[in-house]
Amino acid sequence: MKKIFLKRKKDAALRRFHPWVFSGAIQRTEGHPADGELVEVYSHQGDFLGAGHYQNGSIRVRIFSFEPTDAGLPFWTKRLQQAIQYRRSLGLPADQQTDAYRLVHAEGDELPGLVIDIYGGTAVIQCHSIGMHLERHNLTAALQEVFGDQLQAVYDKSRDTLPGNYAANAENQYLFGASKKQTALENGHPFIVDWEGGQKTGFFLDQRENRQLLARYATGKRVLNAFCYTGGFSLYALKAGAHHVDSVDTSDKAIELCRKNVALLENSSGTHQAHREDVLQFLRRQETLYDLIVVDPPAFAKSLKKRHNAVQGYKRLNASALQKIKPGGILFTFSCSQVVDKTLFYNTIVAAALEAGRKVKVMHQLSQSPDHPISLFHPEGEYLKGLVLQIS
Repeated sequence: MKKIFLKRKKDAALRRFHPWVFSGAIQRTEGHPADGELVEVYSHQGDFLGAGHYQNGSIRVRIFSFEPTDAGLPFWTKRLQQAIQYRRSLGLPADQQTDAYRLVHAEGDELPGLVIDIYGGTAVIQCHSIGMHLERHNLTAALQEVFGDQLQAVYDKSRDTLPGNYAANAENQYLFGASKKQTALENGHPFIVDWEGGQKTGFFLDQRENRQLLARYATGKRVLNAFCYTGGFSLYALKAGAHHVDSVDTSDKAIELCRKNVALLENSSGTHQAHREDVLQFLRRQETLYDLIVVDPPAFAKSLKKRHNAVQGYKRLNASALQKIKPGGILFTFSCSQVVDKTLFYNTIVAAALEAGRKVKVMHQLSQSPDHPISLFHPEGEYLKGLVLQIS
């Protein structure tokens, strides 16, 4: 196994179980590891620190074990068993009202570079590192070991999340079985999930508890779901008795799927209208005020270089939304940009409220659902930030 030795005093983060080794921390390498190869990392003094996947880039090694390992099938099976045991503590696999959840959340489950989402009997794998993608067949075998006959299919959806040169030869495909049923149940709400052609793994599971919270405030209300994607917040609002819901997104495919999901609802007396339109343009032309608005945009910034522009975008968007809410109304607003931390997001919403001339109370501060755990030693794993605000 190839060995990586760190510079003097560059081992503190790994000794605190942070799983990333940056290129600038490396003193020397024994051998010439290929992208995706398993390597061991040592301190300047020669102390073993961890084992992980090597990849040429800013993050040079992603550590998935702080003990020596050959990373064979038993290793991956044990890690997946630990992951499902945690989900069992949340009541998820046994929940008759929910069969969609995240099984593996990268660093939060000590498996950096790997996401696995479960939709009924289908596991959708999304690899963000070459090393994890090279393990996809071991991961499939481990999933079969953990789930047994409950597992009907494993779909690899990694092409868009892998580095460019490597991704050119990757293919999204079923690694096991073939699933015909592309529906899921969340808190009793049925959804059509397109894990083959949709964004991410097909559905934004990280908002499950936040959607449930919205239902508490939606009864009898006029609701706007901005950046609706497949209509998650819209369905919860309608099922809770919202009077009317507008769903807005720029994607034709998202709007079509949103309409189909709304059509699955039973016993909903509210009206729904889907709009394929830019959210800011939609807000500007609205004359009727809303009781409740959801602002859940895609990540405005994926690098520090774009953070300033992202903050300005969040401010503009939220100022426009605040101006379209009735006195006493509520705003659910989110950011999933990892480079925009909780404090910066909060301050951006303060600036938006000042620009809109509205007085605001903070009702709830939100994060991702608990099946997207955050390692105490890897705070970067907390990417979703949300505020629920009452507007005067």
